[in-house]
Amino acid sequence: MTQTVFCTRLQKDLPGLEAPPFPGPKGQQIFETVSVEAWAGWQELQTMLINEKHLNLRDKEARKFLNEQRDKFLSGEETDQAEGYIAPE
Repeated sequence: MTQTVFCTRLQKDLPGLEAPPFPGPKGQQIFETVSVEAWAGWQELQTMLINEKHLNLRDKEARKFLNEQRDKFLSGEETDQAEGYIAPE
């Protein structure tokens, strides 16, 4: 059964993730405070950032950038955007 969490991004009670998205304390924190809806929004933004900024995930700085953007997104802060990106309709 899916748990309900108070989502830090959307500021309301919503269905939570079925399992932590990755191991460790940060994954557990996300599991306890982020909704399925907010996590899906992060995954879309993450994909756009990787593709539009041509990030190489083997690069430590690229992973650090994505982790910072993830934390900002999930806490409701403004995140970086790809310049000139137009979302598909």
